[in-house]
Amino acid sequence: MSEPELPTFDKQKYRRHLRGWFSYAFASEVFVIVSLTLFLPICLEQFARDNGYLLPDKTQPCTVPVTSPATDVEEDARCVVKLGWLWIDSASFSLYVYSISVALQALTVISMGGIADHPPHRKKLLLAFAALGSASAILFLLIPSTSPVWPLVAPLAICANVGFGASIVALNAYIPTLAQGAQEVVAARAKLVQLLRGSTGSAEPRESADETEEFSGAHQPLLARPSDGDLSDDTRKVKAEHDQVLSATTSRISSQGIALGYASGIVMLLLALIPVRAMQGSTNSLRLAIGLSGIWWALFTIPAAIWLPGASSVPQTSLALAGDNEEADSVPNSVEEPSWSMTREIGRAWKRLGQMLKWREIKRLRNTFVYLAAWFLLSDGFTTITSTALLFGKTTLHMPPSSLILIGALTPTAGILGSLIWPAIQRRAGWSNLRVLVVLVIMASAIPAYGCLGFLPVFREGSVKFGGLTTPAEMYVLAVYFGSVYGAFQGYARAFYAEFIPPGEEARWYALFSITDKSSSFVGPLIVGLIADTTGNIRYAFFFLVCMIWAAVPILMSVDVERGREDAQRYTGAAFVAHS
Repeated sequence: MSEPELPTFDKQKYRRHLRGWFSYAFASEVFVIVSLTLFLPICLEQFARDNGYLLPDKTQPCTVPVTSPATDVEEDARCVVKLGWLWIDSASFSLYVYSISVALQALTVISMGGIADHPPHRKKLLLAFAALGSASAILFLLIPSTSPVWPLVAPLAICANVGFGASIVALNAYIPTLAQGAQEVVAARAKLVQLLRGSTGSAEPRESADETEEFSGAHQPLLARPSDGDLSDDTRKVKAEHDQVLSATTSRISSQGIALGYASGIVMLLLALIPVRAMQGSTNSLRLAIGLSGIWWALFTIPAAIWLPGASSVPQTSLALAGDNEEADSVPNSVEEPSWSMTREIGRAWKRLGQMLKWREIKRLRNTFVYLAAWFLLSDGFTTITSTALLFGKTTLHMPPSSLILIGALTPTAGILGSLIWPAIQRRAGWSNLRVLVVLVIMASAIPAYGCLGFLPVFREGSVKFGGLTTPAEMYVLAVYFGSVYGAFQGYARAFYAEFIPPGEEARWYALFSITDKSSSFVGPLIVGLIADTTGNIRYAFFFLVCMIWAAVPILMSVDVERGREDAQRYTGAAFVAHS
């Protein structure tokens, strides 16, 4: 095999691509913070309530308050709405819509994996789903709750959630290539290549004059793979430095994207709260908030459409230096592909998913699947901490909705700080992504553990006025603390996963990452609900959350980072041989 050119770096081109990636993170996150987690569930329930009737006679509209003749106090009555031949609880309507959207999102991200991994189509796919999601949110502005076609808000909400989830999978697929194209990573890779060649030339990356030349050799090993015994101590040291720089760069890009997304969401949330408060939380004000998030999403997608690369424009060169698999060494320089077909790619994506989940494939990428097992527990644990804390504040601490909204704003604000501060801490301490993740998980477990202290007699009997999560003021402090941890965790979780993804299959494996997240999202809330129903005290759920998060720690720490990287590179090399 002929030796490829040294890695190159085009500063202007790389910055343009990075700005495009950040632009879409800035554009899309508003939908999650403003609509998906806050206003959309309330709006869907309100649409159903505006068109529903009170039980048991189903004749009196839900919008008419019911008072007790004896006490003249407004009574709580169950509201149901008729859809087709079914009567559905107004609160269940929102939950059903969300569940359907999650299921369709999973089907979509599986089907699109192969298409998004086809370089010329990744950007097109991202923009298409961004258009679907933002347009669906904007269309809420055109459908009042008094319209006879009001049930259309259900498919609009589903399309918006599917569009967001699918576009984020395509966006995440850029992370490995953007990290490998960063100047510091290119310089470290060039130094390692020259050391392996025994070259005496400069190790600095040269400027690229031609994009085709710059990205030739992607997905191929830089050099024939030597055995561990052939590597000198200097080579091992330089390779370790390269891997550390790559890990830090990946986490920095991911964390900065999270911070920008949180910032945009907070700005849009504050803007949306103005009409919501002015219109006293009416259905029209909720529609307006969702529509504004869609407009923001569409508007800031435009620079992403201009700056994002239309093909995989950053090298994904392999540096797996150890292993005895000779297949990767015989990877051809070019692979003849048949004419591209979307239908064939969708069918191939489902077939590929079945292959990925076979025991033989799991063993080949053991560390990737071990991390996915830890992610299954952690993503559910972090999400459940959020929902349980809010329910605890509402039901046990009796905090008003305005206070809960403030907590909802404090958490992502602190998330911005956490996303920016933790990469700096990592650089100063010289920690790996794995070590940072373990520290963040342990810090997060301190929140439910703190809530468990409320069972101590000193707090339960009220002899101490503060501590054990017994006062509303503690909720604000914990919201800032959790936000700073959660924001960093999200950035590091997807960045760490990028290290175990076979090059060229980023979207496919990030789709599995997304599915693992979504499939676990019902476990924690279900168990917390059962605990609350059984004991009558939601505080007992904090014990479960501590155990759930701590159960993931040994799984996470069992991940062999170096072996995982090498397995991913060998996996790609074997795939090239299989298709040649």
